Amino acid sequence: MEPMIRVENLTHTYSAGTPFERNAVEGMNLTVMPGEFLGIIGHTGSGKSTLIQHLNGLLKPTSGHVYLEGRDIWENPKEIRQVRFQVGLVFQYPEYQLFEETVYKDIAFGPGNMGLEQEEIDRRVRQAAELVGLPEETLDKSPFDLSGGQKRRVAIAGVLAMEPKVLVLDEPTAGLDPQGRRQILGLIQEYHRRRNATVVLVSHSMEEIAQNAHRIAVLKNARNFMEGTPREVFARAAELEQAGLDVPQITRVAMALRRRGLPVDTAVYTVEELKDALLRLRGGAAHA
Repeated sequence: MEPMIRVENLTHTYSAGTPFERNAVEGMNLTVMPGEFLGIIGHTGSGKSTLIQHLNGLLKPTSGHVYLEGRDIWENPKEIRQVRFQVGLVFQYPEYQLFEETVYKDIAFGPGNMGLEQEEIDRRVRQAAELVGLPEETLDKSPFDLSGGQKRRVAIAGVLAMEPKVLVLDEPTAGLDPQGRRQILGLIQEYHRRRNATVVLVSHSMEEIAQNAHRIAVLKNARNFMEGTPREVFARAAELEQAGLDVPQITRVAMALRRRGLPVDTAVYTVEELKDALLRLRGGAAHA
């Protein structure tokens, strides 16, 4: 199967030729398959935001390539705008980019730029609002009269209304309270399920990534440090910790139990998995 996105030997250099020259991404290779939910995690400065801004052509590689459905997105620079319609990027704190008089107009802004007929724009606005859980009566309100969580829903709906092939989200829960974080992650999961959409979620929270992603790419020092399913990645939890990277609380509990002599599988990353692992141990001890 052809990857939806393929990043090949990508390097991006900021301030090239000056004393401040640095590679924010260096020799990066990454694939995202159709319908996949990929999590990207790493410290501040690891290259996460720089990487994802290459996926829809907001940044141009210093060297290397980004392919969308097998085609180099910079093959014809005049068509890069079309790539941005196909790979929708939700920035961190996207509500700061709201500017229209009404919620409806804000959500309609992207589809309007695509040159669609008004009837199609209207369908997309209403469908996107429904997808993110915004009641119809919200559409006529000013986005600035809404709560922080609702504003973020409006901003996400504005990207969904373009019906991109890939949805990329940079720290979509930043600054929200626990309930707001759960709601935003829930709507992203629901969108992924309903549309079989390709989703790339960037987060500094290993808990969020562990509970939502099918596969995880761990970035460190501008490179792809580790990649695999959540279970494969957390099986290497000690390496993650040695590299100064976070692991889910449940994985840390399992590691602590193992250090105390219990042969617990440290690849667990949810409460249910740890409970099952401990019950298996108990059952094994009962039969010993």
